[in-house]
Formats: sequence, C-alpha cells, structure tokens
Amino acid sequence: MTTPYPSSHVPPAPSVPTRREKAGARITLTLASLAMIGPFTIDTVFPAFTRIGAEFGSDAVALQQLVSAYLAAFAIMSIFHGPLSDALGRKKVMIGGLVIYLIGMLGSVLAPTLGSLVLMRVLQGMSAGAATIVSRVVIRDMFSGSEAQRLMAQVMMIFSVAPAVAPIFGGWLLLLGDWRWVFGGVGAYALLVLVAATRLPETLPPEARNPLRVGALLGSLWHVGRSPVMLRIAAASACGFASQFVFIAGASLLVVRLLGLGEQDFWVLFVPLIIGMMSGAFVVGRAADLMDRSRLISLGFLGTLAATVLNLVLVSFAPPFTGGLSWSLLLAVTGPMLIAFTVALLFAPIQLEVLDLFPHERGAAASLGTFFGLVLNALLAGVVAPMVTASLSTLALASLGFAVLGAILWTWHVRTVRAPQDA
Repeated sequence: MTTPYPSSHVPPAPSVPTRREKAGARITLTLASLAMIGPFTIDTVFPAFTRIGAEFGSDAVALQQLVSAYLAAFAIMSIFHGPLSDALGRKKVMIGGLVIYLIGMLGSVLAPTLGSLVLMRVLQGMSAGAATIVSRVVIRDMFSGSEAQRLMAQVMMIFSVAPAVAPIFGGWLLLLGDWRWVFGGVGAYALLVLVAATRLPETLPPEARNPLRVGALLGSLWHVGRSPVMLRIAAASACGFASQFVFIAGASLLVVRLLGLGEQDFWVLFVPLIIGMMSGAFVVGRAADLMDRSRLISLGFLGTLAATVLNLVLVSFAPPFTGGLSWSLLLAVTGPMLIAFTVALLFAPIQLEVLDLFPHERGAAASLGTFFGLVLNALLAGVVAPMVTASLSTLALASLGFAVLGAILWTWHVRTVRAPQDA
C-alpha cells in the first residue's frame, strides 16, 4: 500500500504469504475471464431480444426485464459475495457461484415462458458477482505493491474488450439456431472459466478467515460500511467512473438522437471508449514501478477534470451535424475517449486502495465498493441519463459534474490522511 493511513483506519494485515512475485499468463487470463462473466451475461443476450420477443409475444418493455432483473439481483447479492469469501475462502465462493450460474444458464435454455426466463436471469445475477467481485480480492491476496497494480490493470485491459465482443459473440451464436444457443454459448464459456478457476490456489487460509455466522458477516459489512475513509474512497471511485459511464448509460439517446446515427452505429461511440479504457489500463500497468499509487489516482482525477472540460469545449463549438462521418462526429466522440483513458488511470489503483483499507475483510470491502458503483450506475441509467441527454452540451456538463465531485472527494480523502502525519 502506498498511501500511509493512520493506524486507527487500517488493522495489521493478516499473515497470508504472497503466493508469487509475478503473475503468469494463466493466472492473468483466468482472473480476467472471471471478471468478464458480468458483461458477457448482459451484452451477449442483446442480439437475441428480437427472437425471444417473437417466440413469447413480448414487447420491448417486457424484454428489458431480462436486463433489469439480472442487474437488480447482481446489485443485492454483491453485498454478500465478499463477506462470504472472507469466511469460506475465495475459491469456494467463486466455484460455488459459477456452479449456480451454470444452473441458471441451463434453466434459461429450457425456459418455456418469458417469466421463467426472467427468473433464471435473477439466478444468474445472484451468482455472477461471486466470480466478478471475488476475483479482484484474489489479485490483492496473491500480490502486493506494483505487481498487484500491474495485474489489476492487465485484467481491466482484457475486461474492457468484453462489452464490444459480447454482442458479436451473441450474433454468431444466433447463426447456429434460435435464441437458446446464446444462453448455451455463454454457459459453455462459464464452464471453461469454472475449470480454469479450479486450478487457482486458495488465497485465504483457514486461520485468516472470519467466522461463518450471520452476525459475523453482517458485522464485517457494518465495520467496513461505517468507515469514513471507505465511504470517501468508494464515493470518489463511483463518481470518477460515472463521468465516463454517463455516456454509456445514455448511449441509445446519444447515438441515435444527438448524433443522428442508426441502430447499427453504436460502434462509433463504443470503439473510442474501449480504445481509451485499454490505453489507460496499459499506462497503469507501465506506471506500477514508476509512480506512487496515490499520486497516480490524483493524476487520473486531474486528467479526468481536464478531459471533461475539453469535451465540453469540443461539443460546444463543434459545427452542426450533417449526418454520417464528419468533423462534428469526430469531435463528439473524442472527448468520451479521452475521459475513458483518464478514468482508467484511476480505476484500477483506487480498487486496490479500497481493498487495502481492510486487510482482514477484503471481501467485504470489495463488495461494498462494488455496491456503491452499481447503485450510482443504476441511477445514471434510469434517472440521470434521460435528464441530461437533451443535448451534447448538457451531457458534457453532467460528465464534468461527476468528475468535479469525484476529485473533491479524493482530495478530501488525501488531505484527511495526511493531516495526522503533518501534525
């Protein structure tokens, strides 16, 4: 850990030895594959919506429940996956979650009605976080310092490709047959990930685990959740990421209504976003041995502030849209790409900051940190995005607002931490 927290905030780390000095390709790909379960579960299904609706006679509103039911279940259970891994061990929770997830996928293939399919999506949402959330904890269990940051950045770089690859994968599966092939294909992917996960070492030995009792699990969540330091960092992380995610949450309105493009043109926005995310994650990995983690996060927030301001300038003075590829379109997607790059600079390091706050309760810290982000993302998608997509300028202002709020929270955290040392 690079930021020196007061002893009242951080208990001594458990005596869990670092398993390896360097992360090999197998471990990196396995952890990235575990993290990709979440976006694959959401985005791969999108191309199948038309066929699902045709078979069950369902409209777009009913089909949207396939997404919202999954996300709601994921958000609720995200609170518990981490504490369970603190009590049972990381590997048992990840493997158990994947087994339940596979049952949900098999149930989806066999679903006779839309209602039963939605129930299977709930089961998938309840279990997917076991892989996505706990895999981050495994990174910090196995590695420390610059190697932990480097591995987190590499996993994020691979993970960032998932939202773009998943719909393409889903479209290919539809060439084989009806919509059930999509769920079967994602299930096959999860089965491969399950096999790979069985080869991971258990990173939390029995002597370092918390008691498996309801009171102990809720107590760990309460201990982590009432920490002012945790709340500041988690809120800063959520707001920083929101400055990028607001473009994703409002993508349907941004691409079709504001940019005047068609339903097949979402790549115009998502390809630059993915390029920005991957480039930023690459820089984070390279900077692991060169820069203090806290300083890198600060640089990420400063960069995000600059990128959101530049984006506002670009869209405010861009020429009128004439349709198709143009300078106006290029200026409109350049800002989000730069914002994605700068957000990636802070995202992986700030995840490690959250985990290092509670060495004995890393699972609970990962769960609550994820829950903060999920709640804000849900608000962005359901409430904020429809309100701020009246124009490119209002969308840019919203992105700037989240960047400012995140930077304020992070600055508050850094100054609070340094104050006792300067006294």
